[in-house]
Amino acid sequence: MTDILIRGGDVLTLAPDGASASRRDVLVREGRIAAVAPAIVPTEGVEIVEAAGHLVVPGLVNAHFHSPVNHMKGALPSLPLEIFMLYESPSLAELTPSPREAYVRTLLAAVEMLKTGTTAVQDDAFFMPYPTDEVVDAVMQAYTDVGIRATVALDQPTVPEIDKLPFLADLVPANMRAELAAPAAMAEADLLAAYGRFVARWHGSAGGRIRAAVSVSAPQRVSPDYFAALDEISRAHGLPFYAHMLETKLQRVLGQTRFGGRSLVRYTADLGLLSARMNLIHGIWIDDADIDLIAEAGTVVAHNPISNLRLGSGVMRFRDLRARGVPICLGSDEAIADDAVNMWAVAKTAGLIHNLAEEDWERWPAAHEVLDCLFAGGARAMGAADRLGAIEPGREADLALVDLDTLAFTPLNDLARQLVYCENGSSVRLTMVAGRIVMRDGVVAGIDEAALRAEARAIFDARRPALDAARRAADRWMPHYRAMSLAAMGTDVAMERRVPGR
Repeated sequence: MTDILIRGGDVLTLAPDGASASRRDVLVREGRIAAVAPAIVPTEGVEIVEAAGHLVVPGLVNAHFHSPVNHMKGALPSLPLEIFMLYESPSLAELTPSPREAYVRTLLAAVEMLKTGTTAVQDDAFFMPYPTDEVVDAVMQAYTDVGIRATVALDQPTVPEIDKLPFLADLVPANMRAELAAPAAMAEADLLAAYGRFVARWHGSAGGRIRAAVSVSAPQRVSPDYFAALDEISRAHGLPFYAHMLETKLQRVLGQTRFGGRSLVRYTADLGLLSARMNLIHGIWIDDADIDLIAEAGTVVAHNPISNLRLGSGVMRFRDLRARGVPICLGSDEAIADDAVNMWAVAKTAGLIHNLAEEDWERWPAAHEVLDCLFAGGARAMGAADRLGAIEPGREADLALVDLDTLAFTPLNDLARQLVYCENGSSVRLTMVAGRIVMRDGVVAGIDEAALRAEARAIFDARRPALDAARRAADRWMPHYRAMSLAAMGTDVAMERRVPGR
């Protein structure tokens, strides 16, 4: 691998009380940052990237994502999560993707991320009706080929639908109940075997750029035994563990009806499975006791503010979590619930939405705190706190060059605020992952983007009739899911996380 000298740029540094930048050269050697200094003399054969007038930032981390719906941006209206999921991913055999389809749809979002400076993604990939080795391999091969850093899990529920949700058993007519009580499409033993093959084949591949994680989807969607088995895989291999928790009020209500009044955080802690390896995803409907448990366990919380708005889920307790030292990372969530995969937009929303949740403006997020979540928080979530998230010698060379001669930074008044509130990704001129330049001037290396877009249109236009039929089939469940959702919204849970509209 050729040494690369990034010369004359301003290197971003974050501190607990703010952000700064100073003129530095950055030498990249064998995939890592070898030196950061005011002036580095280039050696023979080094590739020089002239960075004057540019800001050198750590690569952005998309710490929560679901790739299998990359092709469905804009496909659904805003709906509460539990109704949204009814339409989002129907478990029909005729919708099982081909390996090529999975490969193409994975590339779509990976290209979008790389073009805007995101160098790493945590993909909580669900597969309908269940994962096959061929389709999983296609997803992993796409990430390998495009050059992004990816940590991927197989997100698959294992309990019947009727056990995941409150009230539904009493709301659905008896002649429909058997469908909801049907067993999961893949047995837990088979899923664990699939994880064994997945970890053996892909974890640590591409020089360590491609890694495995584990996922329960959510604690209420799997059995305690499967939950514990995945935790053991996570422990044995040092893998991140993804778990959606308390994303919606309905999930808080579920604790009252299924878990003896315990929140899903308390239930997980009681199982002994709340750990520093866990990414607790969303964490909106949490109380003080939950925050205590999260802080004590060292668990990281994945904040997805755009998705939370799109689905009306609520506003996370950002300041309370930060005050307890809980690491926070940022995610876009899936393309169908964000409608883009742009981490700059996620950062801006994170910097704004909490202003509505706090009367004391001194508790509102500062721009440098949002950047800390975006960079260091993302690295922490990936289990790479000492390898990613900063431009420092010894760290892996995941970085981006941001052009300061753009409207977003003209005039330059406050670097951190303009990164968070003004930049939208259009100023990113170069993206580097593991010491390799994977995007320069809007072009992702090795990808014919026009051909990719054309193929994606052809594949998914052909899928449209089946998707439309699946949505029509889901309509028959809507009255019952709506009644369930409204019943949950009307239940007192001694907290409020939604902004009142009247």
